[in-house]
Amino acid sequence: MDTVHLIVSGRYLVDVVEGSFSENISVAIAGDTIVEIASGLDKKYPEAEHLNTPHGLIMPGLINTHTHAAMSCFRGLADDLPLMEWLQEHIFPVEAKLTKDMVYQSTLLSICEMIKSGTTTFNDMYLFAGDVARATAESGMRAWLGEVLYDFPSPNYGELANGFVYTNELIAAYADDPLISITVNPHAVYTCSPGLLCQLGDQSAQHNTLYHIHLAETRDEVNTCKERYGTTPVQHLYNLGLLNNRVVAAHCVMVDDDDQDLLAENEVNVAHCAESNMKLASGTAPVVNMSKKGIVIGIGTDGSASNNDVDMFAEMNSVAKIHKVAHMDPTVMDAASTLYAATLGGAKLLGADKYIGSIEVGKKADLLVLDMDQPHLTPVYNPLSHVVYAARGSDVVHSIINGRVVMNNRDLTFLDERQIIADMTRLGCTVRDLSRLAAR
Repeated sequence: MDTVHLIVSGRYLVDVVEGSFSENISVAIAGDTIVEIASGLDKKYPEAEHLNTPHGLIMPGLINTHTHAAMSCFRGLADDLPLMEWLQEHIFPVEAKLTKDMVYQSTLLSICEMIKSGTTTFNDMYLFAGDVARATAESGMRAWLGEVLYDFPSPNYGELANGFVYTNELIAAYADDPLISITVNPHAVYTCSPGLLCQLGDQSAQHNTLYHIHLAETRDEVNTCKERYGTTPVQHLYNLGLLNNRVVAAHCVMVDDDDQDLLAENEVNVAHCAESNMKLASGTAPVVNMSKKGIVIGIGTDGSASNNDVDMFAEMNSVAKIHKVAHMDPTVMDAASTLYAATLGGAKLLGADKYIGSIEVGKKADLLVLDMDQPHLTPVYNPLSHVVYAARGSDVVHSIINGRVVMNNRDLTFLDERQIIADMTRLGCTVRDLSRLAAR
């Protein structure tokens, strides 16, 4: 057993399993693992580094279950548009000009933002996934990620056949990586033929990977699917034999009761992206009803081009509130349920709840410390309530991932934040010029 090298202590410690909290409890970390949770650990392990925040709240790291990290380069590029117009007239044309370096730099920027706002794990689907993985590895973050495939050629791998080879190479390259897991990613039913969806399903089954797909995001998507195949997107995947517990279905806004029953019966997990769905006016996913049916719900930000940030604290706040007003019931999506979805629910969605998602002995040490000594977090009656309704990403002072401190007192340990911002400012000029050319 590794020697205890780090003690994290504060005023409060959040238990997302029980939806409760304790006071004046510390967490002992040895290697990448939580080995003890108790008071007085600094005295028990005097040789360990002691990360003490007197007014701190210790909580599990947040898990962003659906994002496109490299789309930070498109932040604010084409706002206030319907999804299909946004995608087809603005995003797809500029994406066709992307390079691996653009994706790498943009991913680093998103990772800076995610770490500084409390995310320790993210589930990504995008182009040039090898460079997303490269940026992730340099940062110390935990991620599930993969290359998006669709029926038309990619600026990364070219013709579709090469996409399968590229994904297999990624799977092999990261087979034993402790922090990075590769996924299989069809873009959506409206950009992937039935044959492609099935081929990717076979690839996912062969390698036992997640099958990450946008699903039933808008009314237009549902109508298009009905015109082409005579059924809803969920039913379409079911008819193809593709619904199972490896599927991460992002959005699921337009799912009726029959669709929800199919998702539940086939143990499909749903990544809920409330802010992106609101901004694009896609609708409100019926996650309260889906939860009642036993569907595992995680929370995602989507990409910065449609949100326009990757702040999971802001996302939790929106998730809790939008469902209260949608149901006209202030008791739904309470603070404990929302925080659970952003932590252990996300871990379950990824099939990783045995080792991340909560602060428990034996689990990986992925945790945050918030500074509660703030005007907007005072007084404290219920810390869980503050985490969801009052805390901000900027309140995170320390972040530990896999036992390593990746942010200490708001300073990133493995990344040069100022250099990344400077590089992205220059890259923004290139993206702006590409956008103007695409619009001609």
